[in-house]
Amino acid sequence: MDIKSNLHAVEIMAEQPLSLEVFLKHSFEDIERKIQEVITDQNILSILKGGKRLRPLLASICFKTCTDGKETDRQYQRFLEGTVAIELAHGASLVHDDIIDGDLTRRGEPAFYIKTGIDNAILTGHKMLVIGFNIALSHGEKIAKLYVDAWKGTLDGQLDEINFNIKDLNGVNITVDSKFFQVYSRIIDLKTATLFSAACKAAAYWAEAPDELADLLGEYGREVGFAYQLADDLVDLEKGKMIDSVVIPLLTRLEKKSSKNGTLKTKAIRKRIMKNSTEIKKLYLEEISKHVTKAQTASKSSLIPDTSFKKFLFNAPIYSINKMLEEIYITI
Repeated sequence: MDIKSNLHAVEIMAEQPLSLEVFLKHSFEDIERKIQEVITDQNILSILKGGKRLRPLLASICFKTCTDGKETDRQYQRFLEGTVAIELAHGASLVHDDIIDGDLTRRGEPAFYIKTGIDNAILTGHKMLVIGFNIALSHGEKIAKLYVDAWKGTLDGQLDEINFNIKDLNGVNITVDSKFFQVYSRIIDLKTATLFSAACKAAAYWAEAPDELADLLGEYGREVGFAYQLADDLVDLEKGKMIDSVVIPLLTRLEKKSSKNGTLKTKAIRKRIMKNSTEIKKLYLEEISKHVTKAQTASKSSLIPDTSFKKFLFNAPIYSINKMLEEIYITI
């Protein structure tokens, strides 16, 4: 089934009860086909392989909500091409993240820089960004600016994280201060939520929706992205991974008084994580729920057309978050 016929199948099913899961399955298949159509570089394809496509999928819900599935084939193909740009930007950030963090694996395989060397990995990441920008540029000034601004936000978040770790987490002595939770939130907002927001806002542009609706969907995407990153960090912590930019803020909020005058050793931090694991988990779930609720509230706005796909906007945040949290046997 080609992209056009697959779209038609979704439109037919939209006249009948259509589950979010089935809709996402069809959208995922269309996005994968478009990636294979647009990208010919085998190295880039290997980097994109195995991705969950969360940002494009969320954008797909926003796009369909704006059009009620009545878009032209040209509009849909343009949207799908745009999702490739989104995945290229995200994929490039992962390639660079792995180098910066020294991670050896990605999606169950050796990290790209491990397979090809750091020089190749850095330049391939840049190449992905250029291809993505060329796609965005071909879609007009609004999309191009959104792409550049989103990538700038991602870079700012990455720089904040690097500088935070170098300045405050150098060596075994770690000074705890109340500013760290604010830094952590800013990093999530810029590094992760920005691209989610851009994907949803761009979807409205591709659907030729009003700017006011595009802005609203951008805020919706930002809240989903924030909740997603919190869930991702919680999964990592539950699996025993130490995330420096996560641990300090949590301990700050849990033990403000005891943290004012002194430093915490690395071993002490590990012990406190174990000791406060229940409270940490509770704090995360509260924060995740808060952002999911904000996204759901945005999804009910009267600015959003009352289409057959609007219900997916409401259900998508909790669905995607629970999909991630099921790894650690938690639901919200």
